[in-house]
Parts: sequence; C-alpha cells; structure tokens
Amino acid sequence: MLNKERVKQTVSQEFSVTGLSCQSCVKHVTTALSAIPGVDSVRVDLGSGAPSKVYVDASRPLGDDEVQAALAEEGDYSLVR
Repeated sequence: MLNKERVKQTVSQEFSVTGLSCQSCVKHVTTALSAIPGVDSVRVDLGSGAPSKVYVDASRPLGDDEVQAALAEEGDYSLVR
C-alpha cells in the first residue's frame, strides 16, 4: 500500500514596499502579511532611502491586490508595482 502524503509546495515571492523606516514598521508589515491565508513566513529587508524588500513564503501565489490591502490596513505602506 502506498503512502499518499501530500507534498507541501512553497511559493516564494519578493515584494518592494515603501513606508518602512524602523523595526516597528517591520513588525507591522510582518504581522499584516502573516495574517493572509496561506502565508508561512515573512522576512523584511529594511531599505535605507529605497523601497524595502519583503520576502514571503506561502502555500499559494499572493496577488498584488491582497498584499496591498493587508499593508494598507496596517499603516501608510505601499506596494511598488
């Protein structure tokens, strides 16, 4: 009998986000994006004077609109498209 375990696939995405200036901002963005269904992890590379890079691992691809909506709920953060 074969064991039919589902193999979990992870989709890694990179987003550029403006409005992050401190570790508190990083915490807000991490919390907001972690609340999106399917998100497994969030990592933020705080940029100096440029959009910050946000790396998300999820069980599915995230759409720009849902990422922007989550960011807008947390503060004045914007996805650079």
